[in-house]
Amino acid sequence: MNGLKLPVGVDSFEKIRCDGYYYVDKTGIISTLLSSGNEVTLFTRPRRFGKTLTMRMLQSFFEVGRDRSLFDGLEVASDSKLCEVHQGKYPVVFLTLKDVDGMSFESAMRSFAVTIRYEAQRIFEQIGADDVPDYLQESFKRLVYGKADQNDLSDSLRLLSGVLFSFYQRKVILLIDEYDVPLDKAFNQGYYDEMVSFMRGFFGQALKSNEFLQQAVLTGCLRISKESIFTGLNNFYVDSIVENRFNEYFGFTDEEVRAMLACYGVESRYELVREWYDGYRFGQLDVYCPWDVINYVSSLRWDADALPQPYWINTSGNALVRRFIDKADKTTRDEIERLIAGEAIEKAVSLNLTYSELDSSIENLWSVLFTTGYLTSAGRGENGAIRLVIPNREVTEIFVQQIQAWFKERFVHDEQPMRELCRGFLTGDSEAVQQRLNVILSRMISVLDTKARTGSKESFYHGLLLGLLRSETEWLILSNAESGDGFCDIIVEPDDLDKGIVIEVKYADSMDKLEKACAAALQQIEARRYDERLRNEGRTEIMAFGVAFCRKRCRVMCRGL
Repeated sequence: MNGLKLPVGVDSFEKIRCDGYYYVDKTGIISTLLSSGNEVTLFTRPRRFGKTLTMRMLQSFFEVGRDRSLFDGLEVASDSKLCEVHQGKYPVVFLTLKDVDGMSFESAMRSFAVTIRYEAQRIFEQIGADDVPDYLQESFKRLVYGKADQNDLSDSLRLLSGVLFSFYQRKVILLIDEYDVPLDKAFNQGYYDEMVSFMRGFFGQALKSNEFLQQAVLTGCLRISKESIFTGLNNFYVDSIVENRFNEYFGFTDEEVRAMLACYGVESRYELVREWYDGYRFGQLDVYCPWDVINYVSSLRWDADALPQPYWINTSGNALVRRFIDKADKTTRDEIERLIAGEAIEKAVSLNLTYSELDSSIENLWSVLFTTGYLTSAGRGENGAIRLVIPNREVTEIFVQQIQAWFKERFVHDEQPMRELCRGFLTGDSEAVQQRLNVILSRMISVLDTKARTGSKESFYHGLLLGLLRSETEWLILSNAESGDGFCDIIVEPDDLDKGIVIEVKYADSMDKLEKACAAALQQIEARRYDERLRNEGRTEIMAFGVAFCRKRCRVMCRGL
């Protein structure tokens, strides 16, 4: 077994390099960044694509006093001239805003103050108090000791830059990770306008009117409208998922994934890894989600038979997908079905939104799903629109889970229609059952791949019926229960001790075969004596149902046994 540990959840570059972790070399971004000539660069990528680790790596390279040997053997070290000029030459301010949160703007500001205080204290430990110019002493101490007010916080990045410049006599590099998290939290908690106003001043003083700034790098998931918080910034470059310049530095390339699998002797799992975690397209390059690959390879180290898991799903509530599904009209629901079936949907995507615009139209939500990694590009259509697809099996699972949750809330918890459906089963009213099921099918979002095996499709409809019947909480619902000469799809024991229900589910590959499939289901119930379990309990009024499905239509037949 390879001795290198896998950095699951480790985003400290120094720790990875010093403590024997596997590292995928992304240091080439340094020379590309320096040669770009951009004073301010914003990288927007989905979560869990290595943004924080990259920012920590930049800090380790540029910051005065850092261990230069951390980069031995890495790509950037081969450029000795670049390292001579830039490595360890700059004071650095590093902020991650991922923990700035609060139920109100005031509580968010307190959280913001804590984040700033930690960085101010780190800088204080570097330079001490005596070397801070008199005119900055008071404001700096308020940041260090947690006494800062909102005006201090707004000016904090420029102030910290000035303190560092006065000590080192070198302009400062600003690294701001997860810049958009405070805006996201503010949007969800209802104080978005106040946070936008604050962030506009915070970034404006740090990036626009900061005479101590050498270069700034920001990362986030969304590209927030420049007019919203970055007003007046001219030398400002945004590198999004459609650009090519930095596309190889976030996410793992196919070559990097193959090398990692080979390093740990699990090359045989390559196709499975590709199916589950590949498929993201940044610019013209296909990449894998690093978080997923590292987690899965880590599992394989200890269990050679470990199956892929939706690791990316488990790091978020995926509320964005649910918001999208909630807002979907019939046309959009049809488009979601086509995506799940592996098709591409052409959309005119906007990469420049404000949070306040997210819910203004379903088209904006398409854009956000694209920029945050739930959808990816499969090229462009003739009119320039982006052909959107679900990138891989893991993200398909996200959509399926959210659709199922939506379905339960929308239909299963709608008491009146569910009572009518269950009453139809109880009384043997096949017409009522068929009508109610067809209404539900017409409104739901199918999660079936059109190429799925018939058995898989029958399992889906079987599960659908189980969920609907379980809305009747006083009934005992048995799935794949042994009875007679086999296993019946569904057996229902109502609270009326004389009654029983037996259901067999079939899938027909065309509408004209529905009736024949229903008849076959009823014949199977009788031939295999699926009613035996109910009769052994003394139930004598038993209804047998054959239910056949074809896409979004069903046919129901019933007879007494």
